[in-house]
Amino acid sequence: MRTPRRRTALAPLAAGLLAGLVLAAPARAADLRVMISGGFTAAYQALVPGFEAKTGNKVETAYGPSMGTAPEAIPVRLARGEPADVLIMVGYALDTLDKEGKVAPGSTIALADSRIALAVKAGAPVPDIHDLEHFKKALLAATSIAYSDSASGVYIEKEMYRKLGLHDQLAGKSRMIVAERVGNVVARGDAEFGFQQLSELKPVKGITIVGPIPPEVQQVTVFSAGIPKGAQHPEEARALIAWLSAPENAATIAATGLDPLKAR
Repeated sequence: MRTPRRRTALAPLAAGLLAGLVLAAPARAADLRVMISGGFTAAYQALVPGFEAKTGNKVETAYGPSMGTAPEAIPVRLARGEPADVLIMVGYALDTLDKEGKVAPGSTIALADSRIALAVKAGAPVPDIHDLEHFKKALLAATSIAYSDSASGVYIEKEMYRKLGLHDQLAGKSRMIVAERVGNVVARGDAEFGFQQLSELKPVKGITIVGPIPPEVQQVTVFSAGIPKGAQHPEEARALIAWLSAPENAATIAATGLDPLKAR
């Protein structure tokens, strides 16, 4: 007769202990999935370890251009149903996804400005591009030119050559590089000149960065971050975006060749 009473007395105590263990257990860290295009990659790779150490969350990354039809392109990834918690890409491409209803309202923030630069193979003659006329002469003298399949390359192909009045002379010796850094193509000697965002050229070995292109034909690209609709970890995604745009991380972003923007 004593056994049932002992069990009844212990049941509330066991339940209380279990509840205490549950409350004391740390919240499970999230596994965030990020889709990112090239221009902000170096800054992102420098800042993510600090975010992981600070929050305990883990970040998985998928790389691809902000636009285009390549299988790795971010819009293509989203269209085929790949999951994502954060998108980091060219601002106007992110705006397009927002207008299409694919981004959580109010979740986008500008992170940094990016400028286009010119590179040549390490050891090759360095052209003078300090003003528009010298820049035009250098392009006309080049044997081959490569540019990316993302924002900077689209601009060069569709607009810059025409602004210079050199489209017909340059188009035939120029090519768009798909799913590879232009700097790698130049380093191999497969193109004499290579154009890409400065931040994407800086990490590449085997090239000399001549410098940003002249201001008259420069295009400043804004890189932004946002949260796609259906993100599995929206709160953690907001925390990551806040970390990437935090004022204390501006110097790290600037060191990669970008101009950081104030969080807003």
